Amino acid sequence: MHGEYKVPGGKLVVVDVDVVDGLLRGPRVSGDFFLEPDEALEAVNAVLEGLPAGLEAKEIGARVQGGLPPGTVMLGITAEAVGIAVRRAVSRASDWRDHEWRLIHTEPQGPALHMALDQVLAEEVGAGRRPPTLRVWEWASPAVVIGSFQSLRNEVDGEAAERHGVEVVRRISGGGAMFIEPGNTITYSLYAPETLVAGMSFAESYAFLDDWVLGALGEMGVRAWYQPLNDITSDQGKIAGAAQKRLASGAVLHHVTMAYDIDAGKMLQVLRIGREKLSDKGIASAKKRVDPLRRQTGLAREEIIDRMIGHFRDRYGLLDDRLGEDELRLADKYVADKFTAPEWIGRVP
Repeated sequence: MHGEYKVPGGKLVVVDVDVVDGLLRGPRVSGDFFLEPDEALEAVNAVLEGLPAGLEAKEIGARVQGGLPPGTVMLGITAEAVGIAVRRAVSRASDWRDHEWRLIHTEPQGPALHMALDQVLAEEVGAGRRPPTLRVWEWASPAVVIGSFQSLRNEVDGEAAERHGVEVVRRISGGGAMFIEPGNTITYSLYAPETLVAGMSFAESYAFLDDWVLGALGEMGVRAWYQPLNDITSDQGKIAGAAQKRLASGAVLHHVTMAYDIDAGKMLQVLRIGREKLSDKGIASAKKRVDPLRRQTGLAREEIIDRMIGHFRDRYGLLDDRLGEDELRLADKYVADKFTAPEWIGRVP
């Protein structure tokens, strides 16, 4: 069995191992990490030998940490990363390059249709009718997108939203509210089989699925990192927030909204929670809190998107694609039956 795990901001950890009678046998850890002293690698393999194959990554990591020689230095690798790589090997996880990734980047679409497309494309990937896909969104109109479990009245000032022409929609994933204006955000979704994140907890999979974005931002001069549970940030402030949904069909939906140039004043009028969190700090603090990519990169939004797509393509492979007629037809049905229905939008009043 073979498992790989790229430590976010670190190095690749690879584990090859057999399972005999429910126990790990013949483990071999390797990778491009740094480890001193040399004997530490054999110590790691010795700890793994004979462990129950069903142990979780954290428990494996604790055993590895406890078995390291005194004074061991680990760079680009952690004991828990070894545990994750073991779990991915035992779970027969897939790697990014095991899949033929597709790109969908179409004309601007309405907020409700974006919500519907997320569900449709995730279902299609889960059913095996569509390859794993990266979709970059373009927004046709302003919106507030609330999480699946958020209270509508607690999150959104309905009168202010109507006054500013902001449509309120609810997505199928959890997490917090997003304030959207066309041209001011960069939003993307990943639709992948669960095998890609096999052996990982929800928290671990967030950072894993967005590691490519950190690489793309680094190429644009932005030193960014993942801040648990679901934020991408830099020393100049928060850049993005992520949300995730695991579908019963066996697919993972992972989507991210990145701030390019946010109208903080309007955002505070429309979002109640944001207003309360920032009321004692003022709009200037809000602008700092949602730190625009425009300021950090000096690049046009379109160029940032092109560079992100290019980085993903170089790293994992990516073929241009389009939405199928059946997918669009089903998405339109979901818009009418679900995503514009008051029962869905107000499911948590």
